[in-house]
Amino acid sequence: MLRIALRTLRTRWICFVGSFVALSLGVALIAVMGLALASSLDAPERRPERFAAAPVVVQGADTLHVPTANGDETRQLAHPHGIPADVVARLKDLGTVVADRSFPVRARGGPRELVGHPWSTAAFTPYEMKSGHAPRAPDEVVVSGDWTRPGERVRTDRGTVRVVGTVAGRGFENAVFYTDARAAELSPRSVQLVVDAEAAAVRDVVRGSGALVLTGDARRDADADPDRDSEALTAMNALFGTAGGVTGFVSVFVVASTFAFAVAQRRREFGLLRTVGATSGQIRRMVFAEALVIGVPASAAGCVLGAYGAPWLAERVVDGGLAPGWFTIGDHTWPYHLAFWTGLLVALCGVVAASWRAGRTAPTEALREASVDARTMTWGRGLCGAALLLTAAVTLGLALFSDPGDLLHRKTYISRTMLLITAVALLAPVLVRPLTRVIAWLPAQLPGVVSRLVRENAATDVRRTAAVAAPVLVTVALAGSLLGAPATLNEAKGAEIRAQTAADFVITATDGSELTPATVARLREVPGSVVSATSSSAVHTMEEDVALIKSEARAADPRTLAATTRLPVTAGEVRDLDDDSIIVNEEWEKHTVGQRVDVWLGDGTKKSLRIAAVLSIGTGDNGVYVTPRNAPGATVDRVDVTLAKGAARSTVAKVLHETVRGTGAEILTKSQWVQSSHPETNRTTRLGILLVLGIALLYTAVSLINTMIMATSDRPRTRDLASLRLAGATKGQALRTVAAEALLVVMVGAVLGLVTTALNLLPIWTALSVLSAPTPLRIPWPELATTVTACAFLAVPSALVAAGVALRRGVLRLAGVQE
Repeated sequence: MLRIALRTLRTRWICFVGSFVALSLGVALIAVMGLALASSLDAPERRPERFAAAPVVVQGADTLHVPTANGDETRQLAHPHGIPADVVARLKDLGTVVADRSFPVRARGGPRELVGHPWSTAAFTPYEMKSGHAPRAPDEVVVSGDWTRPGERVRTDRGTVRVVGTVAGRGFENAVFYTDARAAELSPRSVQLVVDAEAAAVRDVVRGSGALVLTGDARRDADADPDRDSEALTAMNALFGTAGGVTGFVSVFVVASTFAFAVAQRRREFGLLRTVGATSGQIRRMVFAEALVIGVPASAAGCVLGAYGAPWLAERVVDGGLAPGWFTIGDHTWPYHLAFWTGLLVALCGVVAASWRAGRTAPTEALREASVDARTMTWGRGLCGAALLLTAAVTLGLALFSDPGDLLHRKTYISRTMLLITAVALLAPVLVRPLTRVIAWLPAQLPGVVSRLVRENAATDVRRTAAVAAPVLVTVALAGSLLGAPATLNEAKGAEIRAQTAADFVITATDGSELTPATVARLREVPGSVVSATSSSAVHTMEEDVALIKSEARAADPRTLAATTRLPVTAGEVRDLDDDSIIVNEEWEKHTVGQRVDVWLGDGTKKSLRIAAVLSIGTGDNGVYVTPRNAPGATVDRVDVTLAKGAARSTVAKVLHETVRGTGAEILTKSQWVQSSHPETNRTTRLGILLVLGIALLYTAVSLINTMIMATSDRPRTRDLASLRLAGATKGQALRTVAAEALLVVMVGAVLGLVTTALNLLPIWTALSVLSAPTPLRIPWPELATTVTACAFLAVPSALVAAGVALRRGVLRLAGVQE
């Protein structure tokens, strides 16, 4: 049977070229994603930056430790502790102590992200003086980089200063150094300091205070955002993991469909083999041998392509800012093994169902069945499709009753998309015939027989129609779901922001940092306004004695909060919030007004608070509200202003602008705030979606071109073209018929993809309604139209080329072609 398989591959090479290309491409993509994922699992140890030359760094406690039934839970504090004064005093007995301070600085004409520090800390990096001298007066500064020169006066939100020196930039920050005294005035609170003493002696002094002693490479924990590499790699892991999962799914789907269609076209060949005495097992072994002969070289070729593609992908993600500059592809072998054996397994699994069906056909039935599509839906295929649909329905119902918010997660709606695509594709033979007749009903009413002929050809040859529609279904469903789900969620979040914003003006810092106390105090004095200043914080609560849950919180004065916001309250009153209470949402384990709940505040302080009001869950952004007293260390980052009764809007706006002039604050009207706050899909997610859709479209191109060539150049199909010519049709009419039929089949796939998209987006819409955040579905019609158009541009020319080549052989020769 191996010899017959090799001769079959040589004779029917057109049918298997597409399978080889699709399989090698799939293996290459799996290898690329696997190599990228393996290389992003571990970040190299970053060396200290700001404190590379510091002897010992003492850092205030920044971690919350809570014992649970499953062991200690650890979380990062929103507001780290300062170092106790008595500890600082004892450290000074050991040696020189320098308090470190970091605060944002906004300078006209300067870099966007300037950071202020005391001059004494510059030596611990160390920064090297390029020109000028150290700051000696409160209005003197030294800056890093070349954006200004000594002698220039710079206007900042901290006052006008004179540049007296510059230091060489170090790449990780844009620094502005003040005198130590001036830095202490601008940022009174210090959470870390440098001690010039022996580490062992320092540890003895701070023992029991909760402070951390950092030496060696551990000093990197005192740098700003020390976990940025790990966070970037976590985002990359999610990106490559999602792309790899979808790549695997699409490759299995397309390759299996291509192999199955290639085997289905050879039913008459199998019938002849059965007639001359071949057993069912021999036919199955022959088909598996063909898949093995294709699968091994295709998988090997894919691994070679992956070895070249992975470094290229690494360069692109670094250039795009998605990965740190040091990210490269490591020396890993398991992704090659995974890709190779997955490709081979896909090739073998792709022919299982078709070969099993061919082997079960009796010799006398094989020849008859090979002539028409008498039974395209087997009971096994129908059972699997129905089971997948039932699984989707059951899991949806369970999620809606237990945890509707889970349906809004990216992993959930991506996995549901793949589940529904598989289910619809399995049931496609049942859906194709009626769907084809519905789509082609109106064109079939036009004069002439071409439209009716196109309709009947597509509706009769169900296997060919389903095979061509499958890659279109995958691409359209992925595009609709992966673009429509985030768009729907963003629209719901935007509607929440609109509904909750009652302020006429919203004031924030242009760089997202805090507003200074002096600025907030002046804003409170603006006549004709109600001012609500709020701060970002966090609280933790224990659920079921095993899980420490973090909730984002805002600290606000309840007297002004109610006047500037419209919170989605389901129970209680916002005005009841006080220093002994908290506002929670329905997602909390305890969410009954009057109940007391134990929480850990942003600085780690444990406190029992009474629930004053309960908010709906919404899209997940309805957080917790506490009073400023329960958010120690939090600084104001947003001010909402509502006009008092009878106040003139223009007058208040003018005074507000005069108040914040030169402070770096930005004043937005309600409409501007809503527009600027409207959520957008983040860059990593957007690139991940584009990567997945690019993979799907690439596969669609390969599969469509291959399947159209296979279907159009098939012998029964060429005899159909010959019969059409013998009946009097011109070559142009025959080609137009082929083009119209290809276009119809693409439309069938597009409609199936739209149905799948709707089945995937409806649960999200339902979950949002259950969570009190109803919003209309956002279907990405322009992107779907572009996708369908691209599929049509791939399918129609492929069919025309294959038909044109076939028609060049002559009508009589085509009509008498041998099986």
